[in-house]
Parts: sequence; structure tokens; C-alpha cells
Amino acid sequence: MFRLIENVLSDAQVAELKGIAAKATFVDGKISNPHSKVKSNLQMHDQNLQQSAVNIMAKALFANEDFMNFAIPTQFAPPLICRYTPGMKYGLHPDAAMMGIGNVSIRSDLSCTLFLNDPDSYDGGALRSVLGTEEIRIKGPVGSAIVYPSSTLHEVEEVTKGERLVAITFIQSQVPDTAQRELLYELGEVAALEGNSMSSENYTRLQAVQFNLRRMWQRS
Repeated sequence: MFRLIENVLSDAQVAELKGIAAKATFVDGKISNPHSKVKSNLQMHDQNLQQSAVNIMAKALFANEDFMNFAIPTQFAPPLICRYTPGMKYGLHPDAAMMGIGNVSIRSDLSCTLFLNDPDSYDGGALRSVLGTEEIRIKGPVGSAIVYPSSTLHEVEEVTKGERLVAITFIQSQVPDTAQRELLYELGEVAALEGNSMSSENYTRLQAVQFNLRRMWQRS
């Protein structure tokens, strides 16, 4: 399941992140994946400014109830701001199973892109994902986030005009199995939407199912 979550970042947070990006040094994105034959983008390379950006984005993600309910995160990679200018793209690929963060590694169960500029400000640059014989193309509104399984084959199509400014992160979930995590999310949605109209007895039974499935499936 792909989940587009709007208004993860406030207008003020977006403006602050754009200001950070405007001051920062960007380098060839292959610095973090030197063996890639399909990666062509730029990524922020400024430790002090990077930490300021990470603090803003981490605070926004963990304050967003929908993100927390969908991802059930235990830890995530520090979000990294990336820039695509005309001619840049990131060809079809899955994300690595493990991501190094300093001296530790996390398992990438979910990938997340935060959109930092208006989709109408650049041409091309859609996030394209392949699901069997189906395709999904996404250019999220400014301040939104798209969250999806890291195992999904996906690419960033070539930017032909303007600039695509995003941040990416990878999430280790407490429930690593995609199908199990999505069932928990759907049950949570039903409980939130219909709980007030249920009898107290049936709502308690629904909660018991939610909690016991979480006990069965949680791995970290």
C-alpha cells in the first residue's frame, strides 16, 4: 500500500527547509551509492545544516498521527534533502534492505519521500512505481509525504524543467511484514471511524483483536 499523507510539514517548516537548502552545499548523489548505474541527482552535504533539517523533518513526521499509525516506526534514517535539476533522474531500482547510520544499520521496511516544492514548479520528476503490471506516478503537493514498501521497484522520472526538491528517509517498522502492517492500519482506521457507533462490548472486542495481532506480529 502507498500512503500519501498531506500537510506533514507546515508552510513555515517548508520555508525553513528551503532556506536551509538554499544555503547548503550539494554534491553528486552517487556519494551515498557509488556503484549505482541509474542514480543522477544531488544531495545535501553539509553536516551542520543537515542536522537542522533532520530535526525539523523528524519532529514533523513523529507528530503526524497518520504517519505513525501507517509506518509503526521503531527507527529511521535521518531524512536527506535531494535536488533534481533538468536532465537528472533516478532509474528503476529497489531500496537496499539495510541502511547504515553511523556505526549501526537499520532494516528498510518503508521508504518515504517528503515533497518540499510545488509539483507545478517542475516538469517531469514523478515518482513512478511498478506493481506487477500496474504503474503508479506521484508528484505530491508541497509539504506532503509518500510512504511505501522499500521492496517496491520505483524510479524518479527525468526532470525536464525547473527543480524537484525532496527529502528521503527509510523506516524500520515494529511490524516488518507489509501485509500485517496494512491490516493493523485498516483495523485502526475502522476503530477510529466507527468506534463511537459501536457498542462498548464490540469496541472492546475490536481492540482485543488489534492488540493481540500487534503482540503476534511485532518484531522490534
